[in-house]
Amino acid sequence: MSFIVEQDQSVDANVVGGKAAALSALIRLGFNPPPFFVIKPSAFEGGRMDGKLAPELDAVLDILGSGPFAVRSSGRAEDGVAHSHAGQFETVLNVDHADVASGALTVWQSGFSDTVKTYLNATSGGASEAPAIIVQRMVNADFAGVAFSADPVSGQRDRVVISAVAGLGDALVAGEVDGESWLIDAEGNILTTPADAVLSQKQALEIAALARRAETAFGCPQDIEWAIDRDGLHILQARPITTLLLPKPAVDQALTIFDNSNIVESYPGMVSPLTYSFAVHVYDRVYRAFVDLLGVPDATIQTNGAVFANMLGRLDGRVYYNLVNWYRALALLPGFSLNRAYMETMMGVSEPLPDEVTDAIGPPPATGIARYVEYLKLLRVGAGLAWQAVILPRTRHRFYARLNAALHDDFDIASANPTALAAQYRKIESTLLDRWDAPLVNDFLCMIAFGASRNLMQKWLGDRGLELHNDVMIGQGDIVSAEPAQRIARMATMAREAGVTDPAGLKELPEIAAEIESYLAKFGDRCTEELKLESIPLTDDPQPLLNAIAAQASLTKRTKQADQAPDWETLFQGHPIRKSVAKAVINWTKSRVRDRENLRFERTRLFGYARRVFLGLGREFAARGIIATPRDIFFLTKDEVLGAVEGAGISHDPKAIVTMRQVEDRAAQDRPDPPERVSLRGPAIAPVWQAETGASVTSDMVQTATGCAAGQVTATARVIRDPRTQTLAPGEILVARHTDPGWIAVFAQASAIVVERGSLLSHSAIVARELGIPCVVGLKGATQWIADGQEISVDGATGRVEKHDPKL
Repeated sequence: MSFIVEQDQSVDANVVGGKAAALSALIRLGFNPPPFFVIKPSAFEGGRMDGKLAPELDAVLDILGSGPFAVRSSGRAEDGVAHSHAGQFETVLNVDHADVASGALTVWQSGFSDTVKTYLNATSGGASEAPAIIVQRMVNADFAGVAFSADPVSGQRDRVVISAVAGLGDALVAGEVDGESWLIDAEGNILTTPADAVLSQKQALEIAALARRAETAFGCPQDIEWAIDRDGLHILQARPITTLLLPKPAVDQALTIFDNSNIVESYPGMVSPLTYSFAVHVYDRVYRAFVDLLGVPDATIQTNGAVFANMLGRLDGRVYYNLVNWYRALALLPGFSLNRAYMETMMGVSEPLPDEVTDAIGPPPATGIARYVEYLKLLRVGAGLAWQAVILPRTRHRFYARLNAALHDDFDIASANPTALAAQYRKIESTLLDRWDAPLVNDFLCMIAFGASRNLMQKWLGDRGLELHNDVMIGQGDIVSAEPAQRIARMATMAREAGVTDPAGLKELPEIAAEIESYLAKFGDRCTEELKLESIPLTDDPQPLLNAIAAQASLTKRTKQADQAPDWETLFQGHPIRKSVAKAVINWTKSRVRDRENLRFERTRLFGYARRVFLGLGREFAARGIIATPRDIFFLTKDEVLGAVEGAGISHDPKAIVTMRQVEDRAAQDRPDPPERVSLRGPAIAPVWQAETGASVTSDMVQTATGCAAGQVTATARVIRDPRTQTLAPGEILVARHTDPGWIAVFAQASAIVVERGSLLSHSAIVARELGIPCVVGLKGATQWIADGQEISVDGATGRVEKHDPKL
């Protein structure tokens, strides 16, 4: 009788044990574990090796290789579905040819140890018996460990858990050492990465894929042992996970795509739960009104209510657009089926949506009679927009009347009780947010007019027409965005003439103090990241304003590029009709651009008022012990705050909610920003993503983007990511990802501006032109391409930016 079973014959667990049967199954299923053979337990009957085993053993060892070998157990119940017996039997590693027999006897004897008896008593209750013995070619591992294709602790089946150590994995399997832990989801996203990891991310993903492959092959979640040597990754064994797992979730391949390539300009960085919930409500109400304006039937709007209520997402504390819902909203518009490609460009994102999304949403391209029906809808929309353009002055007048009446009533936030404060917010919501008509109409008309007038000027005048268009659109002194720069420049001149360049001394001068009070009365709600309710406005902290005045006072007064009216006669000599049309179109477009900026300032006022109302509620909540401090209000949502007052609240412990979210936000703050775009399948709760390895940066020394304000400067670049904590020395060139009105103090000291995001109508362009600072916007990746402290040249007319020191 033979005591040896070859690996391809090791199929009966009653003969070779569960572990050997699993190894043989791995080979049949296409895996490649190290070669092995099995010694039957009867070879050591009575605790002594049968003499017939020796010649058989020598023969098969010669076939297996020169060694060393791993000698391990394979009990009949070992690695079963019910009980794993993991670590109960002995394992002997790095065994030489001559010592295999003694190593096998050691493993055989371990079947009768006290440890095994205790384990059996606690589990199956069976009697002790000797295991079969596996002799396997040893892997000289650089790294080794175990991997579970499902999380045995949480029970989640869409997680792979990896434990790894450097060298052999025997101590890890025996529980003598703790390995590093990795957690990887079903999409291949690494959820947990250990510090000072011994594995690379690539190796961890390969191990996760191997564990999932084993699960697929065996038809149930697997616990595998693995090793990595110079030849790559090896599977050493596989057994079913015996702990209770959660039910397998139903397949859900619904695709959600989050993108912040545009909204990051309004909501950069971490955004509080209160701001996010307020913004979600604003987008819902405003874009319902927008599609209604464009002729979408009310029944269709109501049917798609979930689309408008979910246009934003919050990933790790940062605000993103939910692009699939934006596309669904766009597909509701009349004319969508006539020109899907053009409508998709209206979304303005950096990369298109996948066909999987666009092919499944909206009607197919209109043909035949349906095409004419769509044209009729467009004509009706066009007629409606024309009428809206005619009555726009009246719409705007009524909007301002409502706004001023709401924001300048006699309501005293400082002394109001919670019920009154909640009622005041509801009043603002119903009178303004639900009737945001003038900004909507003007924004849409502005978009159409700006694009049409630019194309017209280019068609009739070529490049000269584009330059003229830039000049007349940006250089408008009556745009409210330019007024803060004008006022700061005026106060700086007064301070310079008075010989005061220290911010602390500005308020000591009565004339400047009066100007400052006047500025705060109008622009006190403007601040860095002004659309975040948690931001601190100038009314609460005027120091950024004082710094901006002092900075300008210490600089030589800039000479602003003169705004010259176009010479229409020369430009259109011999074309009187074109001249008249161009003048009319340009002047009307200028008015829409001006009104667009001015109406956006009213949004700042509205958000500022909402901020004061919510802080009033925070004050009252803190006074009642509902939350710890007034500013804790920002960690609750709008509905949680109002529900606590109006009776619709669910939780009776807002303090606990605040504490939980503070912990979450602190953890999110410590992590890198999520990628610009995140795609995920199934429920969008707590989305995960693969960490970015870093965007590629061009080695070119020159790049060109959009020039917005003429002038040429060569100076030191200063990369600023947060103007509240970073400073710009006078005369340096500001390089930033984005800016907003709260950056005025930084602008005041800059000799030029380079911004990654923005357009001809962005705040950067308008203020830079007003201050006489060369400005280039839309230079993607500028904060990575340009090193902090590097010398660069900026041409604000052509948009050309050149680096001078290749060593940086």
